[in-house]
Amino acid sequence: MSTEPETPDPTETPTVTEPGTTGTPGGGGGTGGASEGGSAGGSGAEGDGDAGGGDDTAVEGAGASAGGAAVEGAGAEGEGAAVEGAAAGGEGEGAEGESEGAPAESDPPEGAVAESDAAEGGATEGDGSAKQLSEAEAELAAQRVERERIARRKAEKQAAIDSGAKLSGKAADLLAAVRAVESGRQPSATVFADPEPAPRPAVPAPVRPARPEQAAVAAPAPAAVDSVRQVLGEGGAPDTLAPQVAAALGEDAARRLREDPWLLLRVGGVRPEQADGFARALLGAACAPDDERRGRSFTGWLLEQAAVAGHTVLEMPALIAALGRQAVPDPEAAVQSAVAEAEALVFEDALDPTAPVPEPRAQPSGAGDAEHTDDAEEEPVERPVRVLVGLERYALAEESLAEGVARLINSVPKEDGSAEWERAADSARGSAAELLRAVRTGGLVLHTGGEASSVEAATLLRTAAGAGLRAWAATHGADGRDRFAAVLDASGGTEDGTIGGRGAGGSGAEGPGADGAERPGADGAEGSRAGGLAPVATLAGLLSGAEGPGRDAEGALDLDLLVVLDAPQLDVEEAALLVESLPDGARLVLAGDPGVLWSAGPGRVFADLLAARVCPQIASRVPDPGPLGELVSGIGVGELNQVEAPGKEVVIVPVRDAGEAVHRAVQLVADSVPRAIGVPAEQTQVITPGHGGAVGTRVLNAALKERLNPGPGRFGGFDPGDRVAYSPAPGRTLTGQVVRADAEGLHLRCAGAAVVVPKERVEQAVRHGWAVTAHQAAGARWPAVVVVLPGDAAQALSRPWVYTAFGRAERHLSVVHGVEQALARAVAEVQAKPRTTRLPALLAPQLPTTTG
Repeated sequence: MSTEPETPDPTETPTVTEPGTTGTPGGGGGTGGASEGGSAGGSGAEGDGDAGGGDDTAVEGAGASAGGAAVEGAGAEGEGAAVEGAAAGGEGEGAEGESEGAPAESDPPEGAVAESDAAEGGATEGDGSAKQLSEAEAELAAQRVERERIARRKAEKQAAIDSGAKLSGKAADLLAAVRAVESGRQPSATVFADPEPAPRPAVPAPVRPARPEQAAVAAPAPAAVDSVRQVLGEGGAPDTLAPQVAAALGEDAARRLREDPWLLLRVGGVRPEQADGFARALLGAACAPDDERRGRSFTGWLLEQAAVAGHTVLEMPALIAALGRQAVPDPEAAVQSAVAEAEALVFEDALDPTAPVPEPRAQPSGAGDAEHTDDAEEEPVERPVRVLVGLERYALAEESLAEGVARLINSVPKEDGSAEWERAADSARGSAAELLRAVRTGGLVLHTGGEASSVEAATLLRTAAGAGLRAWAATHGADGRDRFAAVLDASGGTEDGTIGGRGAGGSGAEGPGADGAERPGADGAEGSRAGGLAPVATLAGLLSGAEGPGRDAEGALDLDLLVVLDAPQLDVEEAALLVESLPDGARLVLAGDPGVLWSAGPGRVFADLLAARVCPQIASRVPDPGPLGELVSGIGVGELNQVEAPGKEVVIVPVRDAGEAVHRAVQLVADSVPRAIGVPAEQTQVITPGHGGAVGTRVLNAALKERLNPGPGRFGGFDPGDRVAYSPAPGRTLTGQVVRADAEGLHLRCAGAAVVVPKERVEQAVRHGWAVTAHQAAGARWPAVVVVLPGDAAQALSRPWVYTAFGRAERHLSVVHGVEQALARAVAEVQAKPRTTRLPALLAPQLPTTTG
């Protein structure tokens, strides 16, 4: 039994040889030949002489045989449409962003477990002697400390939320759930009864972890691993799963696994048929399809796979149907068993949360006795509801998020320098002025717009700092952090040369932080772009304490205004932790482009908040410039337009089959784009719909490595100089480069920081990164991007996917086009796959809707 999802993937198809398209994104049909010098409109196919006068152009070059060899050696890795992430035929949201073999978003999963680039199901075996904190350890430790402090504060407040009131709600339960998930034990209730803390003075930020970062997490006890290994051997399962099983099930893992072999499904990568085989080997004749333990574990596994696909809950009929497809004889009993064992929760949400509660049935006319009258008064009219089932961790996170949002909206924002704020609002124009006025009086504001709208967020931060507020910004990744810091630096700072009103150090450049300590940051070009004093951090760094202003005595972030860019990338757990971390009276601005792919994790927080209309929404009117901005803006409204591209900002390369697609992609990166556009290969990123298949990231990365950095792959397939995509946690991807490898692990350079990935984690957390998926690329941009669309990718395309992939390019976009009319059809017709969430229903009774 193997848990590596390298077996044929039901979501991938063999390559279909199809004719190419004409030289515009919307051209669709055509002869498939290369246009001579370009097509009408300026965006045409790259043809002979197009790449600088040479014979070996991007389309007709005879070289780059390595790319073809890589395709021949790789072969088709699966069958079915190549799908990004967890959604078959949709945009695909995996645990890390792009998974294979995972379920469609609209339905619960049926087959293989989605592959995650980050470790799933608990900790992996690491070096027990390692003393340095890893990035993941620092983040988890900071989250635990923060939640403990917030929970103590919440425990003193039992009344409903009032304006300006302290935090209240589910923080204690959320803390218990998170701790239990981290340790692999059953969540349990926790009661806090500590006295109310004193008024919070500002305190230094937590100590930052030492660099280089150690990416390992604590390994389970060796004795527990050995015991699990013995049980796995008895059941015919690979003993390499022992560390993961021990981490997922706790110290008593061996006994629990022997008593319930289907608990093996809690390990990431294990599929139902594998768990069934393990149970048959371990239980013998006692193993049966109607075993209560089997139905309970299958219920939990399906809910986990639904979370991989982006759902926080599933509707009961959908879950019942999915259990039936897994050959569970009595699906209803299986769900009831999971609920009884607290492995799942059931909710009844009103179909229309805003509808008034129906009045009780009136007493029938002529009713005589008092007994009948009492019965009539006690029977209210039933309100239409939908029954939902979900895992505790996501349910509690979503409830905590709703309560935190209500607290922010109902709280009175901290006083500011009104005169300074008014002067700035009067001098600003258009949507920038609207944003300033909305944030001045509102605790939560949503700001929508493309990349160019970040100048309005920069104006907001400068204004807030001038009004005496402690203002910070947070981005999804290090690339976004450095880009926004550059926007702040270009637009000027406050009179003392800073933006945040105090020495800030979270931008990625070296310099003193809020605590006066030197903060390591990005090196080289990225560090210089960051601007040194700009108060910008990555969201993960802000929440963990590795970046940002630090926290006060109560565990809240020491700030008055936080602007979160890339807000569509927030999943429900991260968003819940974020709002809980904000102090009373703080302002939160969630800014982002609603047209991009949703978060890799469960939930659709930004879209749900926009739909709920519970706070001011400001739509930026700053357009993205140039041909690329025009192309992407059209995609956002469902139109794939021809654009004038006099500087070859957009180039279409039609291809006929998978082999040609790989060949052209390698040629563009290694030769044509550097020569014709002036962007070197190390600044060009390839984006493709999925990891598997004949033109997935694996095949493309093999071909690109052969051309750009050939080597034997001395350490887990990697050599010094390889470009990599490293996932320190599900939903987070850092691009970087391999520096070296030794007994300690694989040494990387990511966003200017040194990272060490232990050898036990390399296979799960590191991929080659010349080619990535759109979810991995979300939140980042590159000078040049090559989007590869082979013929078998048609089912994976959607408007959000195309919008996200094309929008990653700053100066140049090449499209290796083999899907004919499917591209235009996807842009015009295929919307984001729906996700089942509870956030709108939870917000409705707490907040009135707004019209702005």
